[in-house]
Amino acid sequence: MNARPPLPRLAQTIGEPTRLRMLGLLMEGRALVAKELAFGAGVEPATATAHLRRLEEDGLLRSSRRGRNKVFRLASPAVARVVETLMSIAAPPELPESVLDPLRAARFCYDHLAGRLGIALTDALLARRYLTARRDAFDIGPAGEAWLRRLAIEPARLQATRRKLAPRCLDWSERRDHVAGAFGAAFARRFVELGWIRRRPDSRVVDVTAAGRRGLRDALGVVLP
Repeated sequence: MNARPPLPRLAQTIGEPTRLRMLGLLMEGRALVAKELAFGAGVEPATATAHLRRLEEDGLLRSSRRGRNKVFRLASPAVARVVETLMSIAAPPELPESVLDPLRAARFCYDHLAGRLGIALTDALLARRYLTARRDAFDIGPAGEAWLRRLAIEPARLQATRRKLAPRCLDWSERRDHVAGAFGAAFARRFVELGWIRRRPDSRVVDVTAAGRRGLRDALGVVLP
């Protein structure tokens, strides 16, 4: 099968309930073996094999060997974005809470922060008037530029990039917009550098460190549970 299948076939591949649950199980970014995906999707291993073959043929999954096991992961960040976009306009697939809870709490959405953490940060930036909301994007005010400089981020460099500065991104788990674009990516990257947040290995899930809890409280008034 071509790596870029026709759109109707791709829609059928994603839309089949078992395959959609498998994609959802892999949204965190981890690699799982076929038996784990079969159990999570509620099907027998033999049935799972056929679904995984279809997902791999259509370029949605890729596999590799880990010892004697074959593991599967999403083929690219673009696949995750497609699934997240669908989940933002429709009810998400039925998945174990052990999968959904960490993603809802804090995760990377491409290169910016999402989940409850991303929404809390966006709310704090708006409350302090570092950002103001427009219909499709946020504007960064003088106070926001000063905040960026305190984080050692030069606003002019963000404005010089080709990507949008601070677009709104609909959060599938919170059903609200968080800030994305060059601005969202810049402070997320800086939080990693400061040791405030830590990305779990082979995952999009984010943990806030003790230093991060103090830093976010002092810098933005964000108090995390």
